[in-house]
Amino acid sequence: MEWALLGIAIFVLILTYIVVQGTRAAMAWRTAAAAGDVKVIRDIVQDSLDSWRSTKRPKTVAPDVWRSIQSLQIVEVRPDLVRVSCQAESEYKMIEGRSLETANPLQSGMATTARATDMLMYELPHYKPQRVQIDVYATFRESDRASERACILSTTVSREAAAAVDWEEWTPAEIVEALEGRCRMGDLGQPLPIEVEPPAATQGEPGEAPPAAAKR
Repeated sequence: MEWALLGIAIFVLILTYIVVQGTRAAMAWRTAAAAGDVKVIRDIVQDSLDSWRSTKRPKTVAPDVWRSIQSLQIVEVRPDLVRVSCQAESEYKMIEGRSLETANPLQSGMATTARATDMLMYELPHYKPQRVQIDVYATFRESDRASERACILSTTVSREAAAAVDWEEWTPAEIVEALEGRCRMGDLGQPLPIEVEPPAATQGEPGEAPPAAAKR
């Protein structure tokens, strides 16, 4: 009996030590992030992006939107800003034996922007960014040239602006409009490339080259 009690006591002590160490580590991350430690903030964001890539798609999120969420990449990190990019493509469904486009890349990009903004603002552990910027890229294919990627939607969101959004009731288009997302559309409603500012020169990781907007 005494040995059993001793074993339980040792187990409780070990568990308590693990919890205390984990709490201290979390506090250290929160303190460093709040102080503007860019490396810590980048690590927090990257860990979250990696986690989302391996997470099963929530039933409430469309497959094309979740694919875009899983394509998120860090473009720039500052003490008060997290900037990411993602890829958006058209969504197709088989209707009466024909494959028809049900959402173009801009519509998919708006849905991705709404979802990604919500996740980056409220789901990052140990860090709450004051601003996030989401640049949505699409692939443009033309018969006389190689395919190229260009930004079709760029949205910069402050925490104050995010707090004013009804994430449950508003449509993605309403959310992007309220957040003043930038985009261009052609005569037929198709997305057109837009220009976005390059990231600060000091932000890129070695070997990392964020996609540049096509200039036309």
